[in-house]
Amino acid sequence: MVKAMAGCPAKMGFRMPAEWEPHEQCWMGWPERPDNWREHAEPARKTFERTAIAISKFEPVTICASAKQYPRVHELMEHQPNIRVVEMSMNDSWFRDTGPTFITREGGSDIGLAEQTIAGIDWEFNAWGGLGGGCFDDWSLDRSIAKKIVEIERIPRFAHTMVLEGGSIHVDGEGTCITTEECLLNPNRNPHMTKLEIENELKDFLGVTKIIWIPLGLHGDEDTNGHVDNLCCFIKPGVILLSWTDDENDPQYEISVKALSALTQAVDAKGRQIEVVKIHVPGPLYITKEEGEGVLATGHAVPRVPGKRLAASYVNFYPANGGIIAPAFGDKKRDEEAREVLQKAFPDHEVVMVEGAREIVLGGGNIHCITQQQPVRPS
Repeated sequence: MVKAMAGCPAKMGFRMPAEWEPHEQCWMGWPERPDNWREHAEPARKTFERTAIAISKFEPVTICASAKQYPRVHELMEHQPNIRVVEMSMNDSWFRDTGPTFITREGGSDIGLAEQTIAGIDWEFNAWGGLGGGCFDDWSLDRSIAKKIVEIERIPRFAHTMVLEGGSIHVDGEGTCITTEECLLNPNRNPHMTKLEIENELKDFLGVTKIIWIPLGLHGDEDTNGHVDNLCCFIKPGVILLSWTDDENDPQYEISVKALSALTQAVDAKGRQIEVVKIHVPGPLYITKEEGEGVLATGHAVPRVPGKRLAASYVNFYPANGGIIAPAFGDKKRDEEAREVLQKAFPDHEVVMVEGAREIVLGGGNIHCITQQQPVRPS
């Protein structure tokens, strides 16, 4: 059994690395539940497969699949040399939110485990809001995913009682974290905690010293209550990529303007003014009648209602080792614009746009939401 850690990770020298820092591998789940993914998840699986293969060109990928799905996924990936498939039970496949938040430290003997330079934070998970406010009415399997991953990797685990999903935070690796008030201050997460108490926990566990609060997440992102990873993210220290629209009649416009104001008035942990790069949202895109009716109504998951706007964003990408794996929505103009913005933001990376990303959005997230990077362990 891997050691369960106690105490304050930051005081032990741990920090959450920026996502563009080197990765040891990427973790993904495999979609299955028919009351969240249309047509029994068949269209979504094709996009997950394309995403995994795209990432595997740059770094190893581990796909976790249920006992029922394991034989098929193993067969699909057996000729992909940089992908392994392991069996794992889960309620759904959002590993950004259910997987561990990895933190690293330089070697030392101050915690009595000199060889341990990486650990995983196992946050409390309540399916994005708990009974009556979340996406599912049973998340018992998802609560164990982080624990299982760190056990597989023989990595120490910091268990935390605070409800938090990985998609609700972004860090620059140099002491700054961005998040949204809409999510972290939502009473369906940690109603007993104040804003200051939440800040202090983020500082103690992520090794950051500055939290920048943005009012709202992306328009239409009710599933996650406005995760920051759909609205904006760091692309390097002091520089943030922000979902934007030029249409002043779009509800997203006011949200983006408020975010721009909050960011440009802020300084990061190093005292730098925040520079903002805009990236236009696609569409707007809406759930079609066929798509909505393709999701099984069981009463155990939030319904996918035809006509509802999709929370589609190009910010929801995965930065691999030398590659940017980004969603393509079939909006040719915006897809190409997004590719250009991302290529300029990451000139030393190859930008790969994954076709069919709309299928992931229909389930409530995107490429960043279905992936979880495991950073390289400092020597």
